[in-house]
Amino acid sequence: MDEQGRGGSGGKHLNAQMLGKLLVIAVLMFGFGYALVPIYQKICEITGINFLTPKDVTVEAPTNTQVDKSRTVTVEFDANSQGPWRFRPTVSSVTVHPGEMTQVVYEVVNTQPRSIDGQAIPSYAPQQAGEHLKKVECFCFRQQTLKANEAKQMPVVFYIDPALPRDVKTITLSYTFFEVAGTGKKAS
Repeated sequence: MDEQGRGGSGGKHLNAQMLGKLLVIAVLMFGFGYALVPIYQKICEITGINFLTPKDVTVEAPTNTQVDKSRTVTVEFDANSQGPWRFRPTVSSVTVHPGEMTQVVYEVVNTQPRSIDGQAIPSYAPQQAGEHLKKVECFCFRQQTLKANEAKQMPVVFYIDPALPRDVKTITLSYTFFEVAGTGKKAS
């Protein structure tokens, strides 16, 4: 009976040792995985492969050679709001060639004496146009925080994909600006 008792406690000791070794291995594996990113970036920097360099501001942006000058599309802008603000486009429409980069601005004014977070949700008419109106930059990509009584000018940079069916002559881009619940803060 003595041997079995010792064998049992010896097995517990071996199990605890194995658990300790496995934990050390797991921590080392995590550390190695975490260190791979900076190691990879350093190797890429040294070898010049896949290394991101800062943008050279002296270089002009290339012109888009995919602009379809043979036709135009009218893009109309609409704004609706669900919350305590004024929201509107600064222009009601623009006429563009498919493939041509265009920027328009929407304006939002917080009419409350407190900060408010909002989010814009786009919709398109005709519905099929949504897949052809390509937004490069848009205030709808993230929540907007408006301080008490603040006004903001918010750009939308887009182009119309030249694959837009030829029978579509007008696209309406409409945004509804909603208050994000639970984010209002009192003004100081």
